Amino acid sequence: MNEQQYYEEIEHLIKKNEISKRVRKLEENYSLVETYWHIGKIIVEAQGGSKRAKYGNELIKKWSIKLTNKYGKGYDATNLSRFRKFYLYFPKIGPLGQLSWSHYRTILSIKDENKINFYINLCLKNNLSKRELIQEIKSNAYERLVDKPDKIDIIVPVKQSITTD
Repeated sequence: MNEQQYYEEIEHLIKKNEISKRVRKLEENYSLVETYWHIGKIIVEAQGGSKRAKYGNELIKKWSIKLTNKYGKGYDATNLSRFRKFYLYFPKIGPLGQLSWSHYRTILSIKDENKINFYINLCLKNNLSKRELIQEIKSNAYERLVDKPDKIDIIVPVKQSITTD
């Protein structure tokens, strides 16, 4: 092998490693978001369904004490309430793996369904980071739309391949 071939072999190994790191990060994110969605679903079901779930805070308080003692502050009452809200916002489609929990947590503060769907689509279409999403919300991107449709649906993206290019 000549010098160039050795270099190309090293570069190939580095690219392969970088792709593996990205895949692991995506899988970890999807697992986290999916776990929180399922926790929210279980809380809603344990509280007697979505109509009664709003009134079941005692269950959340009780479970949060146990879970926080066992697994840390990530499972306090505030977060369990967020998980419940997350499930209630997305009961049918489930979580979209392309968005992080930070994206969803930011979006959960919004009340209007069309507005939520607009910002989710904006994130998916433009691959926005959490900071960019916050900036779009602060700049009232949704309110600045000239022709707001009556109903905005979430556009589920086609699976993307991961490359180093």
